[in-house]
Amino acid sequence: MKIGIIGGGALGLAAAYQLGKDGHQAAVFERAAVLGGQASTFDVGGGRLERGYHHLFKSDTHMVDLIHELGLGPKLAWIESKVGFFYGGKIHQFTTPLDLLRFTPLSPYNRVKLGLMTLRLQRTKYWPRELERVTAEEWIRTHAGKQIFDVIWNPMLRGKFGESASQVSMAWLWGKIYLRTTSRDKGLRSRERLGYPLGSFAEIFEALEREIRAMGGEVHYPSTVHRVTVRDGRATGLDVQYPGGGRESRDFDVVLSTTPSSIFPRLVPELPESYTRLLAPQYQAAVLIIMELDRPFSWAYWMNIADRSIPFVGLIEHTNFVDKERYGGKHLVYLSNYLSRASEMYSMPPDELWRRYVPALKKINPAFDESWVTNRHYHREDAAQPIIGVDYSQRIPPLQTPLKDLWLANTTQIYPEDRGTNYSVRLGRLVAKMITGQAPVCMWWE
Repeated sequence: MKIGIIGGGALGLAAAYQLGKDGHQAAVFERAAVLGGQASTFDVGGGRLERGYHHLFKSDTHMVDLIHELGLGPKLAWIESKVGFFYGGKIHQFTTPLDLLRFTPLSPYNRVKLGLMTLRLQRTKYWPRELERVTAEEWIRTHAGKQIFDVIWNPMLRGKFGESASQVSMAWLWGKIYLRTTSRDKGLRSRERLGYPLGSFAEIFEALEREIRAMGGEVHYPSTVHRVTVRDGRATGLDVQYPGGGRESRDFDVVLSTTPSSIFPRLVPELPESYTRLLAPQYQAAVLIIMELDRPFSWAYWMNIADRSIPFVGLIEHTNFVDKERYGGKHLVYLSNYLSRASEMYSMPPDELWRRYVPALKKINPAFDESWVTNRHYHREDAAQPIIGVDYSQRIPPLQTPLKDLWLANTTQIYPEDRGTNYSVRLGRLVAKMITGQAPVCMWWE
């Protein structure tokens, strides 16, 4: 079969790779000038850095297996993480279970209670359906109490989901807790180890591109798909525009779209309204400023910001994780925000947003001075984080659309885990097997 794939992120490339391995020809069309989607990279100091911070957990076996399959295993490093938690004007160390027992913003009783709650969720290896029937706020207030919710989880949920925080399902939060704890060893002093492909995630996408081409497939970027061709209720091809203005209609036996759900109906106006109703999940946008500094900002790699007077939710100091010498000796720090498209900060020009951030940086590190910053980068991803509400599994659009030979696979269908390269690879390879009849057509958990 010949399969046209819209989108050259981890999911689209993994699907094309699997289709090639199974003896089919896939053609990938990516509108950006680089592959990788939300894990794409740009050049910094002679190295390549992801536009949005990325790493792997030990549970990310689908991506880890793919890395080894592509011969990149020797470049995958497992690095000890250093986690901070900014609350009450102070960066608290939050790396080991022992650090939790020393976390004075919680009472001694609630420190133990939070540890037991985390352990309980960690041992729940398969998400119980009742977790998606209740919001995270309701569940935490009931099972952990007001102080734990107010100090730890409410600032995190508000920072990630804004005004939609109270709608978020406990199934989503279970996934976040379960993933993080799987990357720890046992014991009170156990530390988290996270994976990173030295050389960046770009090397994975380049290796996938080479393999797809070697198996007779195609990878086109930048290229814009204007429309899916539909005849008699069946997807028959793609209307594609290439750099320089060249445009053509390509015929395919099957079409797979990996675009955000909000974009999909524009490409396929023929979709029935009963299906497009399912394509309206809300997304939070990711807005990132990346600082290049001439010195470290803090000791932490991952710093959660639990002070809502700070106008961003995370501070990720990449070079406290990966050696700065890979980036010409520069210290690299992400300032991460999740915003609705209606938010004032979403539409702020980068320089204006930076002015909003500077006082907050000085609040976190009083010694900080703007002279430390040698360069800044701004990136925005509109469909970064689907808002996962209660009973979300009942509203996920099927992978196989009502139109024959037309499929949709994207981050809204990764559930109950959060979106990420690992689950994109899993879904991409799975939908490839479904398209070719080697796997039953269903959501992965069914």
